[in-house]
Amino acid sequence: MKPAQTADSQELPLEEQLVGVNAKTGLYPGARSWSGGRFRILGRGPLESYCYHVMSRTCGGEVLFDDVEKEALRRVIWRMAEFSGIKVVTYCLMSNHFHLLAEVPHRATWLERFDGPQGEAKLFDHLRILYSRTYLGLLRDELADFRARGMAVLAEQRLAALKKRFCDLSLFVKEVKERFSRWFNKRRGRRGTLWMDRFKSVLVEGKGEALRTMAAYIDLNPVRAGLVKDPKDYRWCGYAEALGGSRRAQRGLCKAQGKPVDGWKNAEAAQAYRCLLHAEGREVKDAQNEKVVYRGVTAESVRAVLAEKGKLSPAEMVRLRVRYFSDGVALGSREFVEDIFATQRELFGPKRKHGARRMTESDSPFYTLRHLRLKPIG
Repeated sequence: MKPAQTADSQELPLEEQLVGVNAKTGLYPGARSWSGGRFRILGRGPLESYCYHVMSRTCGGEVLFDDVEKEALRRVIWRMAEFSGIKVVTYCLMSNHFHLLAEVPHRATWLERFDGPQGEAKLFDHLRILYSRTYLGLLRDELADFRARGMAVLAEQRLAALKKRFCDLSLFVKEVKERFSRWFNKRRGRRGTLWMDRFKSVLVEGKGEALRTMAAYIDLNPVRAGLVKDPKDYRWCGYAEALGGSRRAQRGLCKAQGKPVDGWKNAEAAQAYRCLLHAEGREVKDAQNEKVVYRGVTAESVRAVLAEKGKLSPAEMVRLRVRYFSDGVALGSREFVEDIFATQRELFGPKRKHGARRMTESDSPFYTLRHLRLKPIG
């Protein structure tokens, strides 16, 4: 099924096509409640965090996402993860389903940030990730009214209801799917259910071989589907986003490998994960070694990557960064970018004193006129 788009809509810039996907929550009259369904195994340890492989598919697998819609879903996932306290280890967004490897922190420990005299102020600051200024203003008025009328218990219950949404895998996935569905249906001019049933999930040991293997399985999905020959070339997976320079994607894959959170900077984690992907993702042929029975990375590519110990050439890294970061306006040395900034000073706000912004990694030799964002060129 092809996306229902007009020729005019396809000519719009990406940001205009994505209008509404980052809209903050206001007031939604008649919002539906959510109840249970599929049996799930949940971690119950006293202090541990737990990891889950989550997968959800569109109805019948028939609704297919285009590039803009995959980008919108990626943004919704990251935003809801930031709000919910869920940590994304890696992900892969396909045309009719998505995979997500998520770490759910120990809830009581995570909520300690909202304790103490400044706890409520910190909570409201956190709620700004998802809620509009108008909504938060009404919430403050509601709490003040409860307390003024001697009903402080109701105010605490109201706050407790908000906190209940943190560090909960089911509520996190539910909100990702609902928020994306509202945007998607509006964009397509459609109604009705988008997702097939509830999501599936597998509880994964949060360290060691199991976590590494599951992360590799997710990032190898586009290779197994025959969409690309190398997972680095598929825009909507955690590995490609990490190579593009995303700190949050890099932290997730360091978690998957048991590396320090800054392990990507010295290339150790990046090279080790690339070797893992190629070792785990090699294609399988029949007994005659002629017909491919299980798609994957070719034997030649596996040998080449392992021979280089997972290293990417400087030219390849530049290509990946430029491909995934396309909002720089000007790219070059610090002196070059500052010269461009000086000639275009009137295009920037009065608070802007300098033009050059280092390109993603702290050791990059390149500077840009604008902080680069994750947007593929083509």
